[in-house]
Amino acid sequence: METTLADSTALAHGAPPAPEASSPTAFEVVVIGGGPAGATAAHDLAQAGRSVLLLDREGRIKPCGGAIPPQLMREFDIPESLLCAHIRSARMVSPSERRVDMPINGGFVGMVKRDVFDPWLRERAAAAGATRRVGTFQDLSREADGSLSIHYQPRTPDGEPVATVTVRAHCVIGADGANSLVARKGLPDVPRPQYVAAYHEIVAAPAGGHADYDPTRCDVYYQGLISPDFYGWIFPHGDSVSIGVGTAIPGFSLRQATNRLRAAAGLEQYQTLRREGAPIPMAPLPRWDDGRGLILAGDAAGVVAPASGEGIYYAMASGRFAAQAADEFCRTGDARALGLARKRFMKAHGRVFRILGLLQRFWYSSDRRRERFVSMCRDPDVQRLTWEAYMNKRLVRSSPMAHLRILMKDVAHLLGVIRA
Repeated sequence: METTLADSTALAHGAPPAPEASSPTAFEVVVIGGGPAGATAAHDLAQAGRSVLLLDREGRIKPCGGAIPPQLMREFDIPESLLCAHIRSARMVSPSERRVDMPINGGFVGMVKRDVFDPWLRERAAAAGATRRVGTFQDLSREADGSLSIHYQPRTPDGEPVATVTVRAHCVIGADGANSLVARKGLPDVPRPQYVAAYHEIVAAPAGGHADYDPTRCDVYYQGLISPDFYGWIFPHGDSVSIGVGTAIPGFSLRQATNRLRAAAGLEQYQTLRREGAPIPMAPLPRWDDGRGLILAGDAAGVVAPASGEGIYYAMASGRFAAQAADEFCRTGDARALGLARKRFMKAHGRVFRILGLLQRFWYSSDRRRERFVSMCRDPDVQRLTWEAYMNKRLVRSSPMAHLRILMKDVAHLLGVIRA
């Protein structure tokens, strides 16, 4: 292959020449993993005119509450027709069974089913020009010219594996989940974050007449018997319900905890449609790229919010930042562009992650503190600022007196001046 002037410029910056785009086994960017992060990255790169391969295993559904805020729908152009439910309030349940309702005044949180939402995102990426292939990533290697070879095992339409295929790329985005094989192969020196093990059961929703189930309300249980360090959830999905639990405590039985949660909510008699489990990372990795042509995104990069466990919005945001960095790398050949993905993400969301991490470590550490945490959620200032921050994905700075009131009440709770 003849080296062009553009390739020479790329090599001068430490990047490989782009593989010939005309070859069906060569792409400018290969995205491994077709969840919200990977599908968003592939879509954005295809729209930018890059030749991009989206490689996904398919057939697996991640355990997920499925909540998406209005900001996600605006930012990523998600149609309301994809929503399976509109949530108008949340109910917090304390260790003493205290129930605190937090209405969303004038808005809603959308709920999606991941077995519908994720394929739609992949189809949108393909419609934008991305090449889609079904297969399992196996390995990657760097060639003498600096390009990356990606080895994967395709599957037939009926799921049978076939011979390994190799494609080449200028850049790789690893969006293959919390147990990312891309990260282990390409960034073996980067420490992995702490995980919360998540498990949920998709259950047929009550058809009507259930005294304590509201299809427009998410219930969150802060009880040590349900989870000693996280929470349990009941999230409506239209004709079904996601009922699940998370914990980082080894040996804690998530299935037994989910059984207790279903019994507490009076939902144990309804049909279980499927069960799913997976690890959830609780902190962004300290580095997302190898400085040569590889970037991570989504759960592979650790972008799940502490305390809340929210992941879809942050996965899509990281996928967009990774796509921008990959596009700049392909355009300039400057490998320093790869580091922009994490830098931009942390500038936009790092403060929220730090605050939520502190919240989880303190308030989730005992039932006594969980009781006070739920009690605090009765406060109108707490409710308003919480929903504004969640719905719009930014910290609210326009109400200094409300922040001061919350701080004073928080201190009073810590000192025991206010009774839970």
